[in-house]
Amino acid sequence: MIRIAIPNKGRLHDPTVNLLKEAGLPVLEGGTRKLFAKTTDPEITYLFARAADIPEYVQDGAADVGITGLDLIDETESDVEVMLDLKFGGANLVLAVPEDSSISSAAELQGMRVATEFPNITAKYFKNLGVDIEVIKVSGACEMTPHVGIADAIVDISSSGTTLVTNHLKMIEKVFTSSVYLIANKKTRADNEKIEQIQTAVESVLRAKGKRYLMMNVPESELETVKKVLPGMAGPTVMKVESDNSILAVHAVVDASSIFATVGELKKAGAKDILVVPIERMMP
Repeated sequence: MIRIAIPNKGRLHDPTVNLLKEAGLPVLEGGTRKLFAKTTDPEITYLFARAADIPEYVQDGAADVGITGLDLIDETESDVEVMLDLKFGGANLVLAVPEDSSISSAAELQGMRVATEFPNITAKYFKNLGVDIEVIKVSGACEMTPHVGIADAIVDISSSGTTLVTNHLKMIEKVFTSSVYLIANKKTRADNEKIEQIQTAVESVLRAKGKRYLMMNVPESELETVKKVLPGMAGPTVMKVESDNSILAVHAVVDASSIFATVGELKKAGAKDILVVPIERMMP
């Protein structure tokens, strides 16, 4: 039995559950109020946990696989195998001070206090800079600490910067860049076929995002012109159409961002009956 730890709530929960559903492993008979949930694979179950606890759960073997933020993996210094960047949940840990402060760099905080929910990352950051500071560990409302005299600066998660502006803070430096990763227990991961299948399934969904499948009919005389238009991954697939005319069926995978321009150029090149289809999964 393979146990996958996933965030039980917060901004990482819904994207994680949706990604796993697209990978063919939807949550069955479970929810945030339950500790465990079944999947469509009888050998795989979910463990709902706080995102901050997942690295240690995976390290200690309470879960075999986990999905959580890179910042939390680094903060807990958990000894896990980092397998795959899932390309969502992007955020930065930033160093910020009150907007009316004259401080403009980390070096100017020598001997001062910095409040954070990420004391290990913060300590390593300032140590690497050779700046001696006092780390004040807090468990919430970090952005308030400079205004009540607890700290001179903060290191906190920032996705858009709105929270900093709302709390009259300004970013002076970026400390750490994070996104969500698929991780595994190192011992369990070794030669484990089921974990390999999980990684492949998730990776296939990520590969498919931003891609579209194009299908069209093309007069045989225009094939070379159409092939020059298509920015396919490995060239188009060409098949003979059973027709009185010399028509070919041409299929190709292209970037979604190029669809608008590509379809226009294909029509000019003589392509007809063009279909644009989303792709659910792409195996390497």
